[in-house]
Amino acid sequence: MIIGALDSGPTEPGLIKAEEGERAAGQAKRAGPTVGAERIDAVPGRAHHQAVSHASSLSTDARRLKLLSFNVQAGIYSRRYSDYFTNSWKHILPHPERLANLTRIAQLLHQFDLVGLQEVDAGSLRSAYIDQIQYLARHGAFPHWYRQVNRNLGPFAQHSNGLLSRLPPQRITEHKLPGLPGRGAVVAELGLSDHETLAVAIVHLALGWRARRRQLDYLIALSEQHPYLVIMGDFNCGCDSKGLRAMVRKAAMRGLDCELKTFPSWRPTHNLDHILVSRPLRVVAARVVDYALSDHLPISMTIELPEGVAFSAYEDGPDPESAR
Repeated sequence: MIIGALDSGPTEPGLIKAEEGERAAGQAKRAGPTVGAERIDAVPGRAHHQAVSHASSLSTDARRLKLLSFNVQAGIYSRRYSDYFTNSWKHILPHPERLANLTRIAQLLHQFDLVGLQEVDAGSLRSAYIDQIQYLARHGAFPHWYRQVNRNLGPFAQHSNGLLSRLPPQRITEHKLPGLPGRGAVVAELGLSDHETLAVAIVHLALGWRARRRQLDYLIALSEQHPYLVIMGDFNCGCDSKGLRAMVRKAAMRGLDCELKTFPSWRPTHNLDHILVSRPLRVVAARVVDYALSDHLPISMTIELPEGVAFSAYEDGPDPESAR
């Protein structure tokens, strides 16, 4: 397995190195910025892979992007509510089923261009010290990946958001969301032909409505900085949430669909996971993917840039390193 580890350097953006090894270090502490601030973080890692190039999986339309958001519950497969009790030990200790489950998740990811992950472990005891973001990047054939550790419990758990991308981000920033520590957003900016960027924010919002309302207000402020914006993840609230509806309205977003129910995966009745896009972007298709490998189902969306705008990565052709 190839391992991603942060390059040294306190202020300058560094490359995430690809190094040989069977276990991810997953121990690096990466404190987020203060509330309301933004910090430029490391350039995304290059998860070199075998056999499949990212060019072969990338959408052929230079204006379209296939997105997926998935709360993977640290690779734990839940089939019923009682599993929260009977499988509770898996949130602390490793289990062989977890790696097989991650491999099945990676098979799904091949058909998407950019993936946002929530409740993914960056390498701890419960994941057998495997960085699950890096593992999914390698086995899903993504050349660019990034981890944001939001709750660092040392060797016991590394609660994280994850980003997997076939297009090279120009910049990645981490945001510490308001409320109790442990909630964050990671924002990747993809270059466009009109010298703007498409910002993709991956979020996992709070369970409590008071903290979540403050986090939604934070996302409204974020929308004012990016004319082209995607916000996707586990919002922990449905389309009937007044706070979520207010955010969608004030941020001029689209994509909120009450029919896209993702939770619980074995009998979905709640739409807790969303992919929202700013008004200039067109929603081509959106659906819940019937792929029950977590307690949430993944949600996907294909978006299209405005007429005359394309992803700048297409201007230079495929990344030659990925085609090896």
